[in-house]
Amino acid sequence: MAYWERRYEELRARSARFSSALHDSTLPAEVLEAVTANLTILKSPTVLRQRDGRFWAWEGTNEHSGSCSGSCTHVWNYAQALAHLFPRLERSLRETEFEINQDAQGHQDFRAAIPIRPTPHNFHAAADGQLGGIIKAYREWRISGDTVWLRSLWPQIRMSLDYCIRTWDPRRAGWIEEPHHNTYDIEFWGPEGLCTSFYLGALRAALLMGRAVGDCVAAYAELLEKGTRRMQSELFNGDYFYQKVTWRSLQARFPDAALKWDSTPFTSEELELADREGPPNQYGEGCLSDGVAGIWLAWACGMEGILDDRKVVQHLQAVFRHNFRTDLTTSVNPALSGRSVFAAAPEGGLLLCSWPRAGKPAIPFHYHGEVWTGVEYQVASHLVSFGFIEQGLQLVAACRSRYDGRTRNPFSEAEAGHWYARSMSSYALLQAFSGARFDAVEKTLYLRPVVEGDFRSFLCTATGYGTVGVRNGEPFVEVVSGRISYEKIVYIPATS
Repeated sequence: MAYWERRYEELRARSARFSSALHDSTLPAEVLEAVTANLTILKSPTVLRQRDGRFWAWEGTNEHSGSCSGSCTHVWNYAQALAHLFPRLERSLRETEFEINQDAQGHQDFRAAIPIRPTPHNFHAAADGQLGGIIKAYREWRISGDTVWLRSLWPQIRMSLDYCIRTWDPRRAGWIEEPHHNTYDIEFWGPEGLCTSFYLGALRAALLMGRAVGDCVAAYAELLEKGTRRMQSELFNGDYFYQKVTWRSLQARFPDAALKWDSTPFTSEELELADREGPPNQYGEGCLSDGVAGIWLAWACGMEGILDDRKVVQHLQAVFRHNFRTDLTTSVNPALSGRSVFAAAPEGGLLLCSWPRAGKPAIPFHYHGEVWTGVEYQVASHLVSFGFIEQGLQLVAACRSRYDGRTRNPFSEAEAGHWYARSMSSYALLQAFSGARFDAVEKTLYLRPVVEGDFRSFLCTATGYGTVGVRNGEPFVEVVSGRISYEKIVYIPATS
């Protein structure tokens, strides 16, 4: 408080300068609102720093306590703001994950203790969280340009990926098939799009990082090639990526290796049903809005071309067509207690999953009928990055109209608590529209807008921030604070 009082005028001026730069943009109003409103999370009780400066966070904030502790890896996969605005803090999350939360076998606890210290390793690792951490380690390297940092972390990164392969792809089939815990708080059994897309992204990231530090990563290249081929040929139904529910041919046995989301024993009815249909809480033939979330994270971190863009676009189009509702009146949500408040008729929103081809499991994963803003922004920014601007804007507008201040706090998008971290996926909308990404390793500014003609947008790097865009057909950079030490700009104009 004394520090704040002494330096109030300076801090206020710096805050105003940042705000002015962020709003000095030609991007649509709903996009700027989605980005800026969710930055309040970084000032909320959801986040804190230890005395030594390391970052730690809840998933969200309840009325009188934190909600879901430990900088949860699979939730913070979605949050893109911290990595760009405060990259040193984001790097401290990777250091906690790989150096503190990871044991000698490579198992990573996906929730960090506070104070930050070694964890007991008495629960499943989270497949999407642990694999996402490898993708994000690549991002932190490209944002910082610090190869010394990467080299110091690389042995733990490799150990983590090797654990993931042994645990979830022991046959080295190229996809995630053994039961794998994930952001829906259950285990998926058999290969499916969500976690396999994270697997492919992690393999690509490990290839690039391993080569940079001089390590042999040929085995990862082989798995990546095999997994890409299998996901595109065997997990794509011509419309979207889905799940092949598998349990009889795996190393794990149901129900011995299964945990219910609420930790209660399986009933005789559930076991009888599972004998015919497979383990409960799957999505099977469903169209999952998160079905290529790992490819989205890889794109946000600077990696493209992992899967055929045409199939990714088909999946995103199917998600928009099947899961987006302009009016949720006819949508049934068997929500957990108190979670029906995320969206309600006559509001619109993006359902987490639907079953347009039938085949809905008798007991699907329990969140399937909910609407999560973090997933809405994930899908919206991915759509926009491929040029589907109107569809992306419809998702953003529907989300922000629910948080217009009449029934919900416009500065606190909720999931498991207020100021929920997943909502910071909205920051990816800046990159989606502008195509702006600064690579500090290559000292190259990439600019590939989806809008034709002149535009302006905000860009924050590890050393400075400002405005980037196109003026009179030529790319430009206006540094507002610090420096952006680019040596070249790679500009790819939008085409009709």
